[in-house]
Amino acid sequence: MSAAAEPCFRINGLRRLDGVLRVNGAKNAALPCLAASLLSDEPSRLRRVPDIEDVRRFLEILSALGVESEFEENEVVVRPSGVCAGSPPDNLAAALRASFLVMGPLLVRTGQASCGTPGGDVIGARPLDVHLAGFRALGAEVESVGGRTVARAANGLRGATFVLDYPSVLGTENLLLAATLARGRTRLVNAAMEPEIVCLAQMLRRMGARISGAGGHTITIDGVERLGGADQELIPDRIETGSLLIAAAVTRGRACLQGVEPDHLESLLGKLSEIGAVIRREPGQLDIEVGNHTRLVATNLQALPFPGFATDLQAVMTALLTQVEGTSVVHERVFENRMQHLDELRKFGANIIAGGAAPVVIGPTPLSGAVVRGTDIRATAALIVAALAADGPSRIFGVSHLSRGYSDLPGQLQALGADIELARSADTLTN
Repeated sequence: MSAAAEPCFRINGLRRLDGVLRVNGAKNAALPCLAASLLSDEPSRLRRVPDIEDVRRFLEILSALGVESEFEENEVVVRPSGVCAGSPPDNLAAALRASFLVMGPLLVRTGQASCGTPGGDVIGARPLDVHLAGFRALGAEVESVGGRTVARAANGLRGATFVLDYPSVLGTENLLLAATLARGRTRLVNAAMEPEIVCLAQMLRRMGARISGAGGHTITIDGVERLGGADQELIPDRIETGSLLIAAAVTRGRACLQGVEPDHLESLLGKLSEIGAVIRREPGQLDIEVGNHTRLVATNLQALPFPGFATDLQAVMTALLTQVEGTSVVHERVFENRMQHLDELRKFGANIIAGGAAPVVIGPTPLSGAVVRGTDIRATAALIVAALAADGPSRIFGVSHLSRGYSDLPGQLQALGADIELARSADTLTN
């Protein structure tokens, strides 16, 4: 594709958002739950599945492993036939990080599994050490062959106590998947506590797994001989919810988001309240309101594993902090390369002092329309938020990143009153 034909988002800022939306199901719950379908011969149904690129790619991986699926109106029906085998094609494995989640199910069901180097956003080192050490603890032999990870367990997996060096979300999920059919009891200590892991454990229990402790630091799994299918509704996407709340706040607007889980967003809601936004919560609903004369004040932020502030919301929140009064310090404690959006935010006029993994944001700074490029899913969302607060038109390139993690963020923002559309780079800023 030539540069002149490259798509971009064209945004005219300073439109106050106002309206009601229902959020989509969680991307980060959909992918491990799709991986769980490999553990059974019986069909499984997932409801409230977001129509995003990463889900489509994962379904392609399942197809390459011999699994049929149907995806229609936010429902996926997965139809395994016998014991699935094989390995994800390298191009698909390299397209998303969650491709490695097929390793646990294939290893425990067939005694062997392999996968090329998983890809995804370039936001810092995301080693597979936790996965591989966990597989070894369960009795597998693991090696690297020609750039591929190969794991074998000719005599099956056996339960063990395994302490994760770091509460890796994908690592916890992969080991949880593998342990469901392992012989005996497995204890995962220092496990990740994210709500998406709780959703996965709920699906696995519906399939017949014996799991306790999901959502806490120690998960106990008693292996069973077989699992059946399940019907599972995904939890709401807390990152999409948070992004929309922040977008409403940066425009000094109002939004009512329905079908959400406020308990999954305690850290964000606390920070929004700290800066001066008015938050109202009810079961399944969140309202945010920031008036034109509301004084928004600075706060410090640390991105941490759940229940800390979500790293996937750090970039979007940083864009909002450019519009509050005072000095904010943003600490990124999860990924060391998750500050690529800062240079792009400065193109809008943001006053951000580089500080490695702890930049200083000084506000409020009037933002002006700019031409910028997103480098990953959440960085692109952050640039959209900045453009909503900017005076004048902006163009944001790198739009393909956004569709990997958001079902239709531009459409949702349009529904709230934003002036945003998909355009081409040949368009001028004054069109």
